[in-house]
Amino acid sequence: MTIPPDIEIAQSAELKPITEIAASLGLTDDDIEMYGKYKAKIKPEVLRSRQDKPDGKLIVVTAVTPTKTGEGKTTMAVGLAQALGQLGKKNIVVLRQPSLGPVFGIKGGAAGGGYAQVLPMEDINIHFTGDLHAITCAHDLLTSLMENHIYRGNELDIDIKNVMWKRVLDIESRFLRSMVVGLGDKFGGVPYETSFEITTASEIAAIHAISKDLMDCKQRMGEITVAYNSKGDAVKAKEIGGVGAMAILMKEAVKPNLVQTLENTPAIIHGGPFANIAHGCPSLAAIKTALKLTDYVVVEPGFGADLGMEKFMNIASRAGGLKPSVVV
Repeated sequence: MTIPPDIEIAQSAELKPITEIAASLGLTDDDIEMYGKYKAKIKPEVLRSRQDKPDGKLIVVTAVTPTKTGEGKTTMAVGLAQALGQLGKKNIVVLRQPSLGPVFGIKGGAAGGGYAQVLPMEDINIHFTGDLHAITCAHDLLTSLMENHIYRGNELDIDIKNVMWKRVLDIESRFLRSMVVGLGDKFGGVPYETSFEITTASEIAAIHAISKDLMDCKQRMGEITVAYNSKGDAVKAKEIGGVGAMAILMKEAVKPNLVQTLENTPAIIHGGPFANIAHGCPSLAAIKTALKLTDYVVVEPGFGADLGMEKFMNIASRAGGLKPSVVV
């Protein structure tokens, strides 16, 4: 038997309206915000109103250190969730959101493969509900405010040779990894060396995935070290100002995204900082919400057992009070 390409399988699938997927979890139309017919965001009130409800069982899927084309953790996680569904076990698979850069690189998308995919695959891999766009904007707003502060007198005495905060973009470009900005006439700014990083490498991507809610996200963003002054002291984002504006940009991004698998079981895709520089796990908000909505939650940390799973156990689980029941 020849298995069709992933894209053909995904496009031939019969999707259910996301309202039906939500209803299978006990969610009403008032609990979600629609993003078209097959995507929705889950409101924060869903988790807050279920604090007294017992958690479901947490299943963690990991693997050996992946090859550069991936090792198949997402496919395994989705397949396991669908298998549980076939057995009549109520479950949700919780995955990391794909970064746009690798989608167009050798690794490709991150929505599973074969008959174990999350859908709508094209939407999930490209733009989705705009979370990564919001992270990019919040990050680059802080860069802009920091540079404006330097240009207008530099009251905080920021050392331009010791600026930690770069720019981000979700499309990879090798030529932007090292550059000098601020060139030109007196309106062009102050020249200094900087670079672009991919959005999921931003500290705000890590904050997005570890924050409990929007206020927690705002407080954590305020503690970001953007640079050091001439005395070697850290300069925080809250000293630069604009953290409130950054939080407004993140207002919708902190809400978990609800979609479905090929077999119409629920899937939440939210958060996705890289595991090699951050903790590399889906958002705590997504995992904790899922645990209150179902009996079994299948979650996939990034990279291998020696990295992503270690950070899931030692960082994400401690921060969120998670208690995994089994590791696959």
